[in-house]
Amino acid sequence: MFKRIIIIGVIIMFPLMGLSQVVPPPVPPPPPPGLPIDGITGMLFLVGIIYGSKKILKDSSS
Repeated sequence: MFKRIIIIGVIIMFPLMGLSQVVPPPVPPPPPPGLPIDGITGMLFLVGIIYGSKKILKDSSS
């Protein structure tokens, strides 16, 4: 029983040692200043409000 526990421990340790030696990827450069992160989020929000308003008005009028 003791040998089985040691063998299982060794089998589990080898992949963990291999994964611990992986070099992390380099850090990407920062985005240029003034570049918006969200892009067109505000415009999509406005389009959603307009579409929702039209949908509500169309459904309530019929």
